[in-house]
Amino acid sequence: EKDTESVAARRAGRREVSKPYSTEGAGGVAAMLEHGDGSEYMVDTAELEARTAADRDVEVVEQDASRPSFGEITASEINGGKIEYRRVAVPAHRFTPLKEHWLEIYEPIVKHMKLQVRMNLKMKSVELRTSEHTQEVSALQKSCDFVKAFLMGFEVQDAVALLRLDDLYVDTFEVKDVKPLHGDHLSRAIGRIAGKAGKTKYAIENATRTRIVLADSKIHLLGSFANIKIARDAICDLILGSAPGKVYTKLRTIASRLKERF
Repeated sequence: EKDTESVAARRAGRREVSKPYSTEGAGGVAAMLEHGDGSEYMVDTAELEARTAADRDVEVVEQDASRPSFGEITASEINGGKIEYRRVAVPAHRFTPLKEHWLEIYEPIVKHMKLQVRMNLKMKSVELRTSEHTQEVSALQKSCDFVKAFLMGFEVQDAVALLRLDDLYVDTFEVKDVKPLHGDHLSRAIGRIAGKAGKTKYAIENATRTRIVLADSKIHLLGSFANIKIARDAICDLILGSAPGKVYTKLRTIASRLKERF
């Protein structure tokens, strides 16, 4: 019994030694801090935040010193302040549609691309040039492609996608490039591509997410690179004499793959 009492007394003594603060009286630690004991061990939160902010600033300065920083430059600064100029010739049969849709073409070029544009009636062309407000480097090329796409026969709503997206292209080829056809054979090939009331053409457009314009024996395609290839293959099959039913079957499988991809 004496041994057990001595062991218990020793353990109680150790507990008292290991206590960091006195718990006597109400308040414990709060009471101790009021009397000024142990305040030097407490961390000031404002000072800690200031230190961490200073460390962050030092890291940012070190990173900035190691890598060069270049400010954003405009299109006019790249050319040394010189004005770039482009002229797009207008075919005779597209001059009337150009006049009718001029405001729809004019607004995105001037407001969004920050370019200057005018219709030259004497030269029968559309003239574009950069200004001091032009910010995007590729604005002139994109606007030129936009005008050319409209003059090829695409709708303004479809052609304006060339200004908004970077991965859109226009591809052009002739029926004779695929197979040398003449007379009625050429007419029938064009008819197979279009289909009854444009049914085949719309089916290819919807399945491949492209836009197609049939201008006599020329075929214009607007879309992404991969989609243009799929549409071109379908049109080539029709030119070579494949039945529209077989082309529809291929397009269904391709359309399902494209849906899975997105």
